[in-house]
Amino acid sequence: MSIEIIVPEMGESVIEATVRSWLKKEGDFVEAGEALVELETDKVNLEVGAKASGVLAKIQVGEGQDVKVGDVLGSINADAKQPASKPDGRPASPIASDSTPQEKPQAVTPVASRVAREQNVDVTQVRGTGPDGRVTKSDVQQFAQKQSSVSSEAAKQPSKPSQTASVDSASRREERERMSRRRQTIAKRLLEAKQSTAMLTTFNEIDMSATMDLRKRRNDEFQKKHGIKLGFMSLFTKAVISALKAFPAINAEIDGDEIVFKQYYDIGMAIGSEEGLVVPVIRDADKLSYADIEKSIKVFSEKTQQGKLSVEDLRGGTFTITNGGVFGSLLSTPILNPPQVGILGLHKIEERPVAENGQVVIRPMMYVALSYDHRIVDGREAVQFLVHIKQLLEDPAWMLVEG
Repeated sequence: MSIEIIVPEMGESVIEATVRSWLKKEGDFVEAGEALVELETDKVNLEVGAKASGVLAKIQVGEGQDVKVGDVLGSINADAKQPASKPDGRPASPIASDSTPQEKPQAVTPVASRVAREQNVDVTQVRGTGPDGRVTKSDVQQFAQKQSSVSSEAAKQPSKPSQTASVDSASRREERERMSRRRQTIAKRLLEAKQSTAMLTTFNEIDMSATMDLRKRRNDEFQKKHGIKLGFMSLFTKAVISALKAFPAINAEIDGDEIVFKQYYDIGMAIGSEEGLVVPVIRDADKLSYADIEKSIKVFSEKTQQGKLSVEDLRGGTFTITNGGVFGSLLSTPILNPPQVGILGLHKIEERPVAENGQVVIRPMMYVALSYDHRIVDGREAVQFLVHIKQLLEDPAWMLVEG
């Protein structure tokens, strides 16, 4: 009996995908539920599993091709039985192969597999630096660069007139890489944000002395009680929620000629990944404790690195926080994530001389930036929003008063 492999429903508003990679090849025996192919959507990657055990009989859609919900990706011959085990206890392959024992496949991220194919890199030769030794995109690119350098050195011969042109040509090599579906979507949404909103950015700076002192004094106790470190992000999240309550227009969105004021606080956390920025959402963050927020951020970070974020993780959001400081950014202008009308950018903490009571002192300072949609948020509100956050972070005890 032939069973079709169908593109499943992929979540809210997701109707198209790109075939990222086939995890099995034609002729392989697969168990029911075993992952066969990975699809890339503009939000997340997802694996399509086998509905029944059998042999992967046919692959109809190749890697890199676009598909829609309901399309047929291939078929499984469910009548084929699992082959008998070899003397070493391993199942025999239903297709011809040599008798050489095969090692456990190396863990490779989908994007790393694609880059390896494009650059003709044998991924089995690449040492992985990701979680559990997983080979990442950067691992493949670094390996390819080393290969290129070795090839260039080997190609260098004593100078001959006839070789000059080829050497110059090799030094001006270009590469083309197709944008992933997610990168295309990111590019499209960023452009739309610039074109469809009246985006403006205002800045302020925060003396982080008090917040850093709080963490230093309470972190061990906090970690012992909750099993996680007290980070800056939970403190900033609580400060943002307080500011959003004080200035509700920044937690709103525009719908036609109406302003929709949100009475809940779903805070998006921008996280960098191999394939670009993703923004998982902490729902009802105002109802969570500092420890709950820290745990949510940790889970999202791990799922991002493992490529396991779901569509539900990314859905919605009323306001976004992005922390460029983890990459060393001193100052930047964050771009809105429509239909949200506000995004807060955090930056590197840097010791700087500041004037205090008529004297110059050194303080750990952080620049913060609020980008907002000027159509419904006035400059006065934007400035006061940042001042509100500044006051809370410079005197964290106020957050206890705020509740």
